[in-house]
Amino acid sequence: MRAAPTILHLDMDAFFAAAEQAAKPSLRGKPVVVGGLGPRGVVATASYEARRFGVHSAMPMAQARRRAPNAAYLVPRFGFYRGISEQVMELLGRLSPLVEPLSLDEAFVDLEAGGVADDSQSAREAGERLRKDILATTGLTGSVGLAGSKMLAKIASEEAKPDGLVLIEPGTERELLGPKSVRILPGVGPATGEHLRRAGMTTVSDLAEAGEDELVRLLGRAHGGSLYLMAQGYDDRPVVAERDTKSVSVEDTFDVDLHDRVRIRTEVERLAERCVGRLRASGHSGRTIVLKVRRFDFSTLTRSETLRGPTDDTVVVREAAGRLLEGVDTTGGVRLLGVGVSGLADYTQEDLFAQAAEAAEPAEGAGEASPVEATPEPEAPVERRWSPGHDVRHAVYGAGWVQGSGVGRVTVRFEEPGSAPGRVRTFLVDDPELEAGEPLPLVGGTPALRPGISLPPSP
Repeated sequence: MRAAPTILHLDMDAFFAAAEQAAKPSLRGKPVVVGGLGPRGVVATASYEARRFGVHSAMPMAQARRRAPNAAYLVPRFGFYRGISEQVMELLGRLSPLVEPLSLDEAFVDLEAGGVADDSQSAREAGERLRKDILATTGLTGSVGLAGSKMLAKIASEEAKPDGLVLIEPGTERELLGPKSVRILPGVGPATGEHLRRAGMTTVSDLAEAGEDELVRLLGRAHGGSLYLMAQGYDDRPVVAERDTKSVSVEDTFDVDLHDRVRIRTEVERLAERCVGRLRASGHSGRTIVLKVRRFDFSTLTRSETLRGPTDDTVVVREAAGRLLEGVDTTGGVRLLGVGVSGLADYTQEDLFAQAAEAAEPAEGAGEASPVEATPEPEAPVERRWSPGHDVRHAVYGAGWVQGSGVGRVTVRFEEPGSAPGRVRTFLVDDPELEAGEPLPLVGGTPALRPGISLPPSP
C-alpha cells in the first residue's frame, strides 16, 4: 500500500454509446443503446439517458426495448471504438511507462513510475490534466480515480462517474469502505454476495468485524483470506504493463437455431477465418484449436485439437475446426458457435503450412482425371445488408449513417461529428450511389461532402 494516491484508474463514460452520440449529432442528449440487435442480443453499453429507463450492460436487448422503446438501437462498431481507445492509451503512455489496459475503455496507470506524481496534489493535477487531454483529443469524457491501491482507485473512478475525479487519501480507506456493500469488492459477485448475506454480512465493515477465520470458514482459504485483506482496504497488486494473452477467440449467437449441417459448417469456417485475423493482428500463433458449440437446450460443448506446433495459417485452423465439428451432435439445433486458438506463441511452425498444402494435393500414383468443362450456374444476387449505426457514403449527399433498413430499402441520416443534426433520406438497398463508409474523426475532422453540395437544414 502506498503513502500517496499515485495509482490512477481511468474509465471512459458509457464509452460505446458516448462515441456514437459524438459521431451522430442527432443522438446527442438522447437515449442510445449499443449491442446485438437480434432476439438473443444483449446490451453492450447504454448511454446515461437510456440508463434512466433502467437499461444497463448485459441486459437482454428485448428487455431493453421494452424499457426504452424510443431509444436509438445500434450495432457496435469495434474498429471505430478501437481507434479512439488507441488515442486514449497513447495519452496514458505519456504519463507513465506502467499502463495496464483492462479493456478498450479502462486502464490503470502508475503515476509514481512516470515521475509525474508523488503526493496528493501532484496526483490530482495529473488526473485533471489527463481528463482535459482526453476531451480535447477524442471529444469524449472519462472518469478518474486516484488512490494508493488498484482496488481503491477503481472504486474511486466509479464514485467519480460521470465526468469526474475522486481522490482517496491514504489512511481513510477503512472509513470509506465500511458502510459500502460487500459487492463493491473485487471477487464478490451475486453468488458470493448472497452467501455472505445469509451469514449476516452485507457491508464491508461486517466483513472486517467477522475476522479472517470466519471468512476462511465460509469461503475457503484463498478467497476468504484475500477478502479479509480487501475489507481492511489492503491491496498490494502492482500495475502491470504487459498482460500475457492466453487465447484468441470469436463467437456468434444466432437469432434462430441453426439446423442445417452445411450452414453450421460454413459458419464454423467463417469464424475460423475471423479468429485467425485476430490472431495475426495480435502478433501471435497458436497450437491448440478450440471449438465451442451451444446447443438448443443451452448445453455447451467444447472440443479441442492440439497441433504439432503453433500456426497462424487460416487453412490449418479452418480444417482443424471442421474436424472438431464432425464429433459434435447438432441434431437439435445450434444457438451459438465459437472458434478459438490457445497455446499462443510469437512464431509459427513452418511444416504446418506444408501439411495444409499436402492435404490439398492428390496422393502419389493417383490417376489424373480428364478435365471436364462445367457450366457455372448463375448466382442469385445477394441483397446488401445495412446495419443500424454503421457508416455510409452517398455519391451526392456525402457521409451519413444507417438509421434502419427493411423491405428492400435503407434509411440514412446525413450528418457528421461537427455538423448540425442532418436530414434523413431513404434509398433502395442496392442503390449504386450508396456504399459503406469509414468512420469520421470525432475531433478535428473536415466536412466530407463533395464540393458544391450542401444539405438543407434539419426539419
